[in-house]
Amino acid sequence: MTSPILSRPGAVAPPEGSRDAGVPWHFGDPLAEQRTATRSAAVVDRSHRTVLVVEGEDRLSWLHSLLSQHVAALPEGTGTEALVLDSQGRIDTHLVLAHLDGRVWLDSDPGATATSARPGGQAESLLQYLDSMRFWSRVEVRDATAAPEGGVALLSVLGPESPAVLAAAGVEVPDQPYQVIGFAGGWVRRMPWPGRVAFDLLVPRQELAAWWERLTDAGARPAGSWAFEALRVESLRPRVGLDTDNRSIPHEVGWIGTAVHLEKGCYRGQETVARVHNLGRPPRQLVLLHLDGAQEVLPEPEDPVVLDGRTVGRVGSAVQHHELGPIALALVKRSVPPEAELVAGVEDRAVAAAIDPDSVRALHPENGEPPGRVALRRLRS
Repeated sequence: MTSPILSRPGAVAPPEGSRDAGVPWHFGDPLAEQRTATRSAAVVDRSHRTVLVVEGEDRLSWLHSLLSQHVAALPEGTGTEALVLDSQGRIDTHLVLAHLDGRVWLDSDPGATATSARPGGQAESLLQYLDSMRFWSRVEVRDATAAPEGGVALLSVLGPESPAVLAAAGVEVPDQPYQVIGFAGGWVRRMPWPGRVAFDLLVPRQELAAWWERLTDAGARPAGSWAFEALRVESLRPRVGLDTDNRSIPHEVGWIGTAVHLEKGCYRGQETVARVHNLGRPPRQLVLLHLDGAQEVLPEPEDPVVLDGRTVGRVGSAVQHHELGPIALALVKRSVPPEAELVAGVEDRAVAAAIDPDSVRALHPENGEPPGRVALRRLRS
C-alpha cells in the first residue's frame, strides 16, 4: 500500500526490495533529517506498518496466553512491547501494544508472521495466527490497516521539540513511556525509542495527508524511514528479520524485560526463555558495530562478520548515521572479544568493523551467575 506522502515534493522512494517500501525513504537530505530528529522535531511516515485490533471482554487474558509480555492487567491508557515466539522460543514477531477504550491495538512490521517458514512449519500472517487461536475466547481480531471504512495509519514524531509540535497540532502529550492518550479518530503513544523523545500517532488513513500537513505546519520537519532506522540502530533496538534470523531467541537481542516478562504464566516458547535465563547464556549477542567509512557501500543483512578468516556472526541493519558515520547491528558469538578487529560484509561490501563496548554493556549486562546454576550448585553441595 503506497502512502500519499510519497507524492509530496522532495519525497524519495526507498530502494527496490526495501522493508520500508511504500513510504518515503528521505526528502533530499537524510543526514540533516536525522539531525533535526535529535535536535528539534521531525515527522516520519510509518503508514506501511500492519495494525491489528483486538476487542472483546477476554482480550487481555487471551493475549496474555499468547504473548511473551505480562498483559493480563494492562491498564487502559497504557502500552508495552511483546513478542510472538515459536514452540522452540525463537522470535517470530515483535509487537507494540496500545490499550485504549476497550481495544488493544497491535502494530508490527509489514508482512509479520507468527509461524516462521522453518522445516515442519508453515508461514502464516499474524492475523491468521491470532484468529486461529481464538477457540472459545470472547475476542474479535481484525486488520485495522485496510478496514472497509478506510483503515488507520501510523506516524512518528521524533525529537526534543516533539511535545511542542504535538500541542500546537491539538494533541494532548503523554508524559510517561508507553502512555496512550486518545483523540478524535486516533491516539498518541509515547515511546522510549528511537532517540530520547518519540511519539507514535494512530490516525485515520484517509486523513494521513492532512495530519502530515498539520504536523509540519506545527514545526516538524518531514523525514524518511532512513532517519528513523538510523536512530533505531543507534538506540540498539533490533528489527525482526533484519537483526534476527530463524534461530534468534529474545536473550540474544536484548528483549528480556522490554518485550519478555520472566515471571508470567505459560505461553508458546516459554520453556526456552526460562531455560536460558536460569541455566545459561545464549551463544550469540547483538552488538553495535562501527564500520570503516572509507567504503561507500554498506554491508547488507545476513552478510558475515569475520574474525581472522572465520565467520563469527551476521550483519543486521546497516545505515549511515549523521554523527557516528556508518554503523550496523550484528549478531556475533558471545566468545568474540569486544576489542576484536572484525570484517563485516563480503566482496565489495567488506569493511573493517569494531564492536562498540557500550552496546555490549547496555544490551547484555553481567548479572552474575544464572539463578538456576546457583540453585543447582547449592543443591549439590
